[in-house]
Amino acid sequence: MTQNIANKVVVITGASSGLGEAAARQLASHGAKLTLGARRVDRMRALASELGIGEKAALETDVTDRDQVKRLVDHAVALHGRIDVIINNAGLMPSSLLERLKVDEWDRMIDVNIKGVLYGIAAALPYMQAQKSGHVINVASVAGHKVGPGGAVYSATKHAVRVISEGLRQEVKPYNIRTTIISPGAVATELTHTITDPQVKAGMDKTYELAIPADSFGRAVLFAMSQPDDVDINEILFRPTAQVY
Repeated sequence: MTQNIANKVVVITGASSGLGEAAARQLASHGAKLTLGARRVDRMRALASELGIGEKAALETDVTDRDQVKRLVDHAVALHGRIDVIINNAGLMPSSLLERLKVDEWDRMIDVNIKGVLYGIAAALPYMQAQKSGHVINVASVAGHKVGPGGAVYSATKHAVRVISEGLRQEVKPYNIRTTIISPGAVATELTHTITDPQVKAGMDKTYELAIPADSFGRAVLFAMSQPDDVDINEILFRPTAQVY
């Protein structure tokens, strides 16, 4: 499961914690060349130092700013001469009942979860087209396959990630570019910390009692990336074994 990883140039957004951090740890241990982007610079630089990849590998990035995402990808190419993989991981989940009218939270989810993915694609795609190779990994969610009370907007953003990814998959065939959607269930991260609706928070906390470690996501990334170049793993959906929904 670890073939085809060493020396690949990988850009990860949302890399300061949770799924992004877990992916960075797994990939660094198998010799990938990482460039990390996140808003929490101190945590990200501490991770880069721990992984021994140097401070230059970490760049402050807000994925809602297209120019910052482009700067991150350009930085990776400047350091390593190419980009092999982008993991559009940054996301947030301030779920709430629609009747609460938390419109600012809806806007933020749309900006991070949808536009952030599109900006990552926009930054990486020209390089990958020129190389005639590359791999775009977009992080969706089990919520992109189903919706429950309080999850309408979050589920919509994650379903959008799946739709965008499938459209991208069809369009990039002439360029030998692979695409993967990874849809986790309850994984132990800070994702639920952004929920401000107490009713939804209580239900989500109950679900996340089953949460599995974030390195489960890192292993999914390794699996998708390590396939031979003629194998394209288009979607991975995984949950804790005990998770029903």
